[in-house]
Amino acid sequence: MKTSKYTKVAVIIMVVLFVVISVISCSVHTHSTGSGKIPPGQAKKMSGSKSAKAYAPGQQKKH
Repeated sequence: MKTSKYTKVAVIIMVVLFVVISVISCSVHTHSTGSGKIPPGQAKKMSGSKSAKAYAPGQQKKH
């Protein structure tokens, strides 16, 4: 079975394109979902205080 030079080149190009597309599609994308706010309990841990009440928006005293 004879194959032309152009057929071999076309097959090689298709294989290379398949490998490149496969590698590109495996990349990991991360998205941040928060608006930058952290939960009151985490803020309490970072500040070292004993109560998270001061960091909870519903627990703020209105003046």
